[in-house]
Amino acid sequence: MNRTTLSLIAGVTALAAVTGFAALDTPDAAGAGTTTAAAQLPVERTTLVCPTPSSSDIADTAYTSITPVTTGTGGTGKAQLLPATEQSDTGDGTDTAKGGATDKTKDVGGKNKTAKSVLEPKEPGTPVTGDTSGGDAPALIGTAEGKFAPGWTVQQTTEVAVGAGRGVLGVTCTAPDTQFWFPGASTAAARSDYIHLTNPDDSPAVVDIRLYGTEGAVKSAAGEGITVPPHSSEPILLSTLADSPQQDLTVHVSVRSGRVGAATQALDDSLGGDWLAASADPAGSLVLPGIPKDATDVRLVAFTPADSDADLKVRLASPSGLITPAGHETVHLKGGMTTAVDLGEITREEAGSLVLTPTSRSVPVVAALRVLRGKGDRQETAFIPATGPVVTRATSPDNSAKGSTLSLTAPTATAQVKVTASAGSGGGTAVSKTYTIKEGTTQDIAPPVPSGLKGTYALTVERVSGGPVYGARILTASRESNPGFTIQTLPDDRGTVAVPHAEQDLSVLQK
Repeated sequence: MNRTTLSLIAGVTALAAVTGFAALDTPDAAGAGTTTAAAQLPVERTTLVCPTPSSSDIADTAYTSITPVTTGTGGTGKAQLLPATEQSDTGDGTDTAKGGATDKTKDVGGKNKTAKSVLEPKEPGTPVTGDTSGGDAPALIGTAEGKFAPGWTVQQTTEVAVGAGRGVLGVTCTAPDTQFWFPGASTAAARSDYIHLTNPDDSPAVVDIRLYGTEGAVKSAAGEGITVPPHSSEPILLSTLADSPQQDLTVHVSVRSGRVGAATQALDDSLGGDWLAASADPAGSLVLPGIPKDATDVRLVAFTPADSDADLKVRLASPSGLITPAGHETVHLKGGMTTAVDLGEITREEAGSLVLTPTSRSVPVVAALRVLRGKGDRQETAFIPATGPVVTRATSPDNSAKGSTLSLTAPTATAQVKVTASAGSGGGTAVSKTYTIKEGTTQDIAPPVPSGLKGTYALTVERVSGGPVYGARILTASRESNPGFTIQTLPDDRGTVAVPHAEQDLSVLQK
């Protein structure tokens, strides 16, 4: 054995002593009798991005952050939410200045300046708030580490009294990814829809945006190869990517390199506006929870990226069970084309969630609902994208003693859930209550309120037993003069990750 080989083995042995090797116990492994399940451990770092809230000079925006209490996280960590501007290295290999509350950034002229975190969480389990006014507020990039990372959730809520898109516009700040689907967008004359792309990383991201209308793909080269600089956000007006107005569109955002956060801001001249969050990944069956019982009009927009057509059974999960809406028993989707269906006042003064399942062969589909409340010039818009189930836990910040409704549905089997109202941002004591959601039903719940509440609080939903549960939170403006409302779905917060069993195994060096 030569000296080079000995040096290599010595180096690898030292590495093994520090980190260990991941060893998967299988029946074929020497001395292995059973398979050891991967441990579920809290995530150690979470990144979120919040889009530019509004261009209106009279916009008022509130940010609310909460990390649910998670066992096994240790006692250290921090979280901060900073403007999405190009960051400069502090010289120690990180971007964060001491204390975790400020960051060195570069403005448009390239000069260094100090940015302050919009909010600074103190402890998990207690929400913290921040606010801003006017149309100059930037997009934000947030990072949580240690005990603040598992399940970290940030809500951005904006109120605009008048003008296009007036009302309440709410969005849950999203984790960056490489692909997003937005059925329900539009380039109609009355709509001004912007897709906001935010890059949280140190390298540029290159993004393609493709639009699909009722006749198929919208031909345009303007959406190809869009570069989003590091630590920056790009709002793109969708009408600049289409040659003619399209009433119903599906937007597909795919990232060639890097990753981005994405959300669509839909502003209507007369019907208000809201944020359209991304639909769940294409799947054969979809659930769209949280249709308000007083919805005056519901419009389904669906799309299949497959080459083949899709036929879906349409059912409404009501408080009494699954029902089939008269005249809308099924919907047919042509491959690569967006389909829109007006469902009208489908809920008829009862809580409801839409359940879409294949009539025969399963074909992947994405979908969203546009929901209207109110009459005449007091109509307001919100969107409900298809969402994933609450596998373990989901959290919704920015709730007050009045104006919040929690909507939960169990489409396939009865489930039991625990709902915890956190302490208030200004004081109060957390409380929990358990609910049973019967198979095929939707329940609108007046959520529990923390005792001695001061400020706003968060709702955390945990599935205790039974079948899959899907949820949404409906937030209505507190001011009677403003008919605004917004809906956020409650997908699982993915606060834990499976970590395989690991042990030292020096035998790999002999192979």
